[in-house]
Amino acid sequence: MTSTFNLNDLFQAMGQAGRLMNEIGACEAAAGNISVFMREHDGPGTGFSEQKSILLPVAVPELAGSALLVTGSGRRLREILDDPLANLGYLVVEAGGRHGSLFTSPRRKFARLTSEINSHLAVHADQARRRSLSFHALVHAQPQHLTFLSHHPQYQDELTLNRAVLRWQPEAILNFPEGLGFLPFCVPGSDELMQANVAKMGAHQLVVWAKHGVMARSDHSLAKATDLIEYAETGARYECLNLTSGAGSSGLSVEQIRAICAKYGVQQNIF
Repeated sequence: MTSTFNLNDLFQAMGQAGRLMNEIGACEAAAGNISVFMREHDGPGTGFSEQKSILLPVAVPELAGSALLVTGSGRRLREILDDPLANLGYLVVEAGGRHGSLFTSPRRKFARLTSEINSHLAVHADQARRRSLSFHALVHAQPQHLTFLSHHPQYQDELTLNRAVLRWQPEAILNFPEGLGFLPFCVPGSDELMQANVAKMGAHQLVVWAKHGVMARSDHSLAKATDLIEYAETGARYECLNLTSGAGSSGLSVEQIRAICAKYGVQQNIF
């Protein structure tokens, strides 16, 4: 096959994504995980020299023949840039989508792929089924302010959360015309979370997992996925600042947000 993606470039992109999530306080210790889906690929190269067949946690026939670069369980996202081969696995989905060939480096520092691999696989498969994709990136992180708000009952209503978070910066509605998705709490790594997340991510670029974090997706780049987390987290930080200062600020008005949308031709149903 003709490779569209250079592994070294992807290592750099995943490393930079991990560093940014660390800088904004969204991946303490081993929290968070990243994956990229590649429809066309040239294989794992010489760095990932060890191979084993694994049973995938969910059948993904849509991804058969494709490859995913995935963070290992228990790894720190901030360390990917220093040593990608120690922190990442290269997964090729086998025919039928039930098994995969996992390629790793002899110096890997993990026993298995991320504990959220079921959600990563399922979202990649759903997006591939919906659209003809050659590339798709997913980032799960735990930005502090968004996660904090998701603990509060008043923000566990999707419309309320969106109106609260997207009112603080003009760029917010431009980047989230469909709004943020919201999921009630599900046990991390569970089938319940996987299924609910797939459904929400079919309509949203970023989904807040109550009391847990967020997942963002992009079919453009990893940088775009992390941009989305940064935009949403900025809005949540403003909301938290407003709460701690007595909720005396109103943010952008509905009229102002609608004027922004009219100027840039944005269709939205939040404000």
